[in-house]
Amino acid sequence: MRYIFVIIMINIIFSCKNDSQSKVMETSSSEINSDSDSLRYPEEKHLKNVKQLTFGGDNAEAYWSFDDKNITFQATNKAWGDQCDQIYSETSSTPMHDKPQLISTGKGRTTCSYFMPDNKSIIYASTHEAGDECPPVPSRDNGYVWPVYESFDIYVADLQGNIIKQLTHEPGYDAEPTVSPKGDKIVFTSTRSGDLELYTMDIDGQNVKQITNELGYDGGAFFSPDGSKLVFRASRPREPEAVEEYKSLLAKGLVKPSDMEIYVCNADGSDLKKLTDLGEANWAPFFHPSGEKIIFSSDHHSSKNGRPTFNLFMINLDGTGLEQITYDNVFDAFPMFSFDGKKLMFSSNRHNGGNHDTNIFVGDWVD
Repeated sequence: MRYIFVIIMINIIFSCKNDSQSKVMETSSSEINSDSDSLRYPEEKHLKNVKQLTFGGDNAEAYWSFDDKNITFQATNKAWGDQCDQIYSETSSTPMHDKPQLISTGKGRTTCSYFMPDNKSIIYASTHEAGDECPPVPSRDNGYVWPVYESFDIYVADLQGNIIKQLTHEPGYDAEPTVSPKGDKIVFTSTRSGDLELYTMDIDGQNVKQITNELGYDGGAFFSPDGSKLVFRASRPREPEAVEEYKSLLAKGLVKPSDMEIYVCNADGSDLKKLTDLGEANWAPFFHPSGEKIIFSSDHHSSKNGRPTFNLFMINLDGTGLEQITYDNVFDAFPMFSFDGKKLMFSSNRHNGGNHDTNIFVGDWVD
């Protein structure tokens, strides 16, 4: 739930062609094409040789294998037979004009896949044991909310889609797993305490430890390159009305993602720090290869009276040096650096002809 539902929100808001985006593409096309990099906006100085890997549907949360040879991602693509998000894998440099390898069962809803250290298996969350059908999408009666499906559990599957092991068995939501670059720990989000908190466990599912314990949604966590720290998104309701709303929604299996900031802490939960204080939705964080900066998605720069625009930003670990990285007029999110630090992969609505498609892009990183 790091989470493709944000894309649904964007798609609803942009249900007709985004003329302003088209104009930006038109006016800047000659400048972009001057360096034969037509998928990159001219302001995106940290990217070059940007390539598109998927072509249609909603594709997001694409992450590299430890050897950078393959990727895993979640997608809803009607052409592939998906009714809701499923997990796929493909080589990291292959444009996916054909259906890639299905990793999940094709049943229920899935989210948050990540390669295991052996590069031969993938961890992900799924609702398939609760039923073959996709769980219902929340109504808009409570505004824009994300579902927190209690039927999510965490599984490990091989590259042919055979489930090897189920790692979580507690009642309630268990999802959003990612793996330490050291290959020894998994971090995930769970409601087993009654709130949405971060936990770690050993790579085999043993030795579960709670990492956060403040009221609010803690999720989408990733380890630093050396495995010593965690970065994640969190809501922290303080006012009585906000606390009551959060608790009421969570009791219904819902959470509102529109007010989140980026936090960092040690891998054991100590030295917790709020990194951003930008307002709006700040999420999908990932460590820069140096371990000294965080790249993340945010709509804080959007006009209060206009349409939300999500772009990638980067900030130092001390909260200084905020820098905008991408400039699409609709949606850029889910950034991940390759393990060798040479490439950035992300999801974007760029170059989609004004329709609803969200695709995966990869480009060379320029510091």
